[in-house]
Amino acid sequence: MNFKTLESATKLRGGYYTNPQIASFLLRWVLQARPESILEPSCGDGVFFRALRDLPHPTVQRVLGFEVEPVEASKAVQSGAGAGWLDVELGDFLGWAYRRMQGPPDFDAAVGNPPFIRYQYLDPQLQAIAASIFAHYQLPFTKHTNAWVSFVIASLALLRPGGRLGMVVPAEILHVLHAQSLRSFLSANCSRIVLFDPQELWFEDALQGAVLLLAEKKVSAGARSQGVAIIPTRSPAFLNEDPEHWFRTASYVNGETLTGKWMPALLTPEERDLLSLAAERPRIHRFASLAAAEVGIVTGANKFFLVPDELVERHGLGPWAHPMFGRSEHVPGVVYDAATHEANKRAGLPANFLWFKVDDAADLPPSVREYLLSGEQQKLHERYKCRIREPWFSVPFVHVAPVGMLKRSHSWPRLILNELGAFTTDTAYRVRPAAHVEPAALVTGFVNSLTALSAELEGRHYGGGVLELVPSEIGRLLTPLAPVDRVQLRQLHAEVSAGVEAADILQRQDARILRPLGFGQDDTDALRSAWLRLKSRRHRTDPDAALHDLD
Repeated sequence: MNFKTLESATKLRGGYYTNPQIASFLLRWVLQARPESILEPSCGDGVFFRALRDLPHPTVQRVLGFEVEPVEASKAVQSGAGAGWLDVELGDFLGWAYRRMQGPPDFDAAVGNPPFIRYQYLDPQLQAIAASIFAHYQLPFTKHTNAWVSFVIASLALLRPGGRLGMVVPAEILHVLHAQSLRSFLSANCSRIVLFDPQELWFEDALQGAVLLLAEKKVSAGARSQGVAIIPTRSPAFLNEDPEHWFRTASYVNGETLTGKWMPALLTPEERDLLSLAAERPRIHRFASLAAAEVGIVTGANKFFLVPDELVERHGLGPWAHPMFGRSEHVPGVVYDAATHEANKRAGLPANFLWFKVDDAADLPPSVREYLLSGEQQKLHERYKCRIREPWFSVPFVHVAPVGMLKRSHSWPRLILNELGAFTTDTAYRVRPAAHVEPAALVTGFVNSLTALSAELEGRHYGGGVLELVPSEIGRLLTPLAPVDRVQLRQLHAEVSAGVEAADILQRQDARILRPLGFGQDDTDALRSAWLRLKSRRHRTDPDAALHDLD
């Protein structure tokens, strides 16, 4: 969990400033439309104004910028010193924009780098305004929505028909659930959308990547949209080229293909066709038809309830200690059995879940009450998840599932056959196969290039390139149903446990799982190549395998 008090001032106000070369690139593109008025909703120190001052802009008569920091606003004013076209407002853009939305749009272009601020870090008044902007356009809103999403929606809304928007936005625009309303809004209102997708991080201290968004508003509500194009870049050399050329010659994917996330636009047309055909095969299923995934045990204080043997022995907690797993270090393979559990205990890992099934601490021995007191001294009983239950130390909804799945993965997600009957925490999911599905078959068949590629398209990723899936995304994964083969399961477990390269494991699994289902060698190679490219993009590694150079 992220706490506001632990974040830097820069992160709290979303202040990651734009490279002048990027600002110039975006401005050169919007200026092609010969705008008279330009909006900059979060101008910072005025980098876009300095770039505009250095570019020919014969049609520009008015530039309006917004900035909430007085010092930065002053710098922005100085950036356009002597220019009659600049006006910088010190204050909130979203509130102003919401009021302007009640009338007709009056800007020809919008540029900028909107603030990357979590919803919970926003002032309550701004939270309410952000929700109102979504409601105004009948867009679904969640309290996970980052501020940059509201800024882009509001900026596009204030553009006249045919207007252009050029902005630096987080790469998560392609895949996070809280940006779905924005993706829908852009698709419905824009004739063409281009995203320049760099391999490198463009902002210091910003763990997630950023992309350049170029969007052209439709000239009329009924106009046809060409769709979305994603242009991967290996180096910043493209910033010296003509952005209009890229915009006009890009390969667009239509809206019918991109009804949800925009990740499929990273695939080639051939890869998208292969994926569509694979989904129609009779023994390929959506995961939700094979099993249900639900969150693991929510303790509210994992470090207190998940403990190593040493602590169990010190406080006499044995009768209340139960086997558990919840981290990748707990499960090196795809089976959690007695041998794996004993290895975790020998390594000193927190492999025990403390389950106090009593209503009164007085019913517990003194050594256990001493341990509970240590938790109260840490004020654990005041944490939200602990204080809403009675007593605070009795964790609810505790049960075992035959299969587990870690929420986050590095290379590809894997299921874990829970042979030991261990508990899982909320860092993992409890997976319950349907009555007709053998758990071992589900675990074995889950490891293949089709499912791994499906996970890259359905999941989301954050700082460090970690892939995360929530239950609704897991439910959409394309999953083959293979026959039960215990020997094959143990071979897979041994390979994963030994740290064999992910691509090599998938290649062997494709031969074991996909080929018998009618996939040809070319098909499995293409699926694995597409998975490797998207994984490499997520990790920002292996550029030769992952990206096509623009040079």
